[in-house]
Amino acid sequence: MKIWILLDKKDEPFHQYENKQLLSVISEAEIVYASEFEIVVNREDEKGIIYEDLRVDLPDVVIPRTGSRTTYFTLAVIRHLEKLGSWVLNPADSINKAKDKLETFQLLSAQKLPIPKTVLGKFPIDPNIIEKELSYPFVLKKISGSSGKGVLLVKKHQQFEDLLGLIEEENSRMNLIFQEFISHSAGQDLRVFVVGGRAIGAMKRTGKAGDFRSNFSAGGSAENFELNPEIEWLAVEAARAVGLEIAGVDILFGENDEIFVCEVNANPGFEGFEGATGVNVAGEIYSFVKLKSSQF
Repeated sequence: MKIWILLDKKDEPFHQYENKQLLSVISEAEIVYASEFEIVVNREDEKGIIYEDLRVDLPDVVIPRTGSRTTYFTLAVIRHLEKLGSWVLNPADSINKAKDKLETFQLLSAQKLPIPKTVLGKFPIDPNIIEKELSYPFVLKKISGSSGKGVLLVKKHQQFEDLLGLIEEENSRMNLIFQEFISHSAGQDLRVFVVGGRAIGAMKRTGKAGDFRSNFSAGGSAENFELNPEIEWLAVEAARAVGLEIAGVDILFGENDEIFVCEVNANPGFEGFEGATGVNVAGEIYSFVKLKSSQF
């Protein structure tokens, strides 16, 4: 079985641990870079693709290790490999859906899954509309981002006005969403890792003191969390709604045992997860690949 682990070169330094783990577990795997491909589309169904100026045989399986920073070209490469007949997990369309936080919430909402109330900012942003739909404090997010970057807690009207003034002064038309703040989960959440429609474990993340975010990569801490049927079901359904075979699903704790999906990640890191849970994520991914490939 021939397996490619597809990377964007600029993202490789951020995923050295994950790439090393996958290569150590999957002997058939090799790393390829999206920027080294050439895409030629014609009427003939050629079972090959140009890589580093050579036409190469297609892999049986492609594991993209790209996420919120995935470029149009990388998505085009992934899509082309899909159309040529390789099994790709995760597929281009699902990566693109997960990259867009608003579309992710639209997909989750369509499946009646619990999410924080979310509003898309329309330029010029009218604070009266946002304040009518959401009470302070609320969360401001960029449509695309990871590791807690581009996420702010807006605590009062004057702060909101100041932020809008800065956005207008910089003539920024970045796409923003505004979201209900689940105060009961401030500074903590769950990351559930889903592989092939199965939750393989969960870790509870706690942010740095005074930070409402809970990202481990931003200096927080993590510990193992025992999955229960409700959380496991929600994580699996969230990954399914976005169409992801490999997903990191972030879940917030509400009052009265409520839980909410905060984010669905198409390229979750797993160094912190493995350290907190003891789960061999690369091994779980490979086991799923072998099981699914045997059905082709």
